Amino acid sequence: MSVVQARNLSKRYGATVALDNVNLDIQPGRIVGLVGPNGAGKTTALKAILGLAEFDGQLSVMGLDPRTHRTELMQQISFIADVAVLPRWLRVGEAVDFVGGVHPRFSREKCLAFLARTKIQPTQRVRELSKGMIVQLHLALIMAIDAQLLILDEPTLGLDILYRKEFYNTLLSDYFDHEKTIVVTTHQIEEIEHILTDLLFIKEGRIVLNATMDDVGERFAEVMVNPDKADAARALKPLYERQVFGKSIFLFDGLDRAHLAELGEIHKPSVADLFVATMKGTYA
Repeated sequence: MSVVQARNLSKRYGATVALDNVNLDIQPGRIVGLVGPNGAGKTTALKAILGLAEFDGQLSVMGLDPRTHRTELMQQISFIADVAVLPRWLRVGEAVDFVGGVHPRFSREKCLAFLARTKIQPTQRVRELSKGMIVQLHLALIMAIDAQLLILDEPTLGLDILYRKEFYNTLLSDYFDHEKTIVVTTHQIEEIEHILTDLLFIKEGRIVLNATMDDVGERFAEVMVNPDKADAARALKPLYERQVFGKSIFLFDGLDRAHLAELGEIHKPSVADLFVATMKGTYA
């Protein structure tokens, strides 16, 4: 059974189309990157999955409709948003007590064991913690919940690179297994590329790329071409072209590798380069 299944999922805010007939299936045991520019519909899609937004079309999450079974659904889903969602007056110990009191799948022992590996003290208030420590607190609370689906919406926004790497390393080593599913949105694609199993690009409310990372590696290729072969490369209708040190780099989708090798040196494109090529014109 799909963890998330959407059919013609749509959402409008007045005249603005936030989601435009989105179709997708997310299977168990996957780490899915949902990537798109600001205003593309990422957060709206996550809100629909979490039962926080009305929508048109069909949406099933863990086999349930989030509009009518949100209470049941929240026993199987965890969510980390921007780091500023915890009340600043709240003490760490109070946050642990609160989650323990409202979530039946929360393990207080597991949460405290994780916090013991940090510098966070139970008596500290949220306002006394750095951004990185707040994310550590979020992570401790979330990882102590035996949830099947974890939603991460820009979870490391504003953090330095050390905290960002620690966050994802902890997530993989202490939380994720083949029975759990993670959906993450981020603008720092390069940092999560190595942990993703699936990639979703969303542009102007539509899914414009839906592929496994293995498929991405097989479908897309970058070729560094000398000036004398640039016109031949352009004739093959590349997705994108950029210039580096006097050479042209072309990005192709689905073309024969042997043919491309005649043009120049082939490389596997990064997700960031693929994103730029797919979103061309979006930022105009």
